[in-house]
Amino acid sequence: MTHVYDKTTTGLLLVDPYNDFLSPEGKSFPRAKEVADSVNLLEHLKEIVNAVREAGIQVFFVPHHRSEPDDFENWLFPTPYQLGVKERQTFAKGSWGGEFHEDFQPQKGDVIIKEHWGSSGFANTDLDHQLKMHGVQKIIVVGLLANTCIEATARFGMELGYHVTLVKDATAAFSKEAMRVAHEINGPTFAHAILTTKELLAEV
Repeated sequence: MTHVYDKTTTGLLLVDPYNDFLSPEGKSFPRAKEVADSVNLLEHLKEIVNAVREAGIQVFFVPHHRSEPDDFENWLFPTPYQLGVKERQTFAKGSWGGEFHEDFQPQKGDVIIKEHWGSSGFANTDLDHQLKMHGVQKIIVVGLLANTCIEATARFGMELGYHVTLVKDATAAFSKEAMRVAHEINGPTFAHAILTTKELLAEV
């Protein structure tokens, strides 16, 4: 089956392209480095972003909440994962780690979605509204991490009626097992296409 990514109905969701994830000095980079290097993550993300821009496909930045010291203090049910992010101050607001990587700076016409507090870029943000207002029916989901924000965002997108594409070498995780599960076990239950960067670029 051929998947056609028309510029009028396709959107690229670039999830959490922060320095803390993508730069060697980033707080979370060491945990993802082995997997990221094994799939050539940074180069593939750059290739995809450049290609979709050239094709006229809309780019949506889907950023995680930027940490602040008093996050979750009065929340009923913060998760251990959220509390860990708070403790480490990953993507800290106003910090270098909480800035977008130099290779992924928003350009004129890009849409920056409201920050998500959990894993899904859709939950409690304006992502669904922005996609609908831009006529998007198909979403290509890339960025970090494969088994958390990428999976949650992509799965939520499927539930909302979008055609979902995962790009298995344009993401990373903290372990090879997490990557395998994301693409071989969980991904096929919700994604309409799971491609490599090379396969995607041939269809954009």
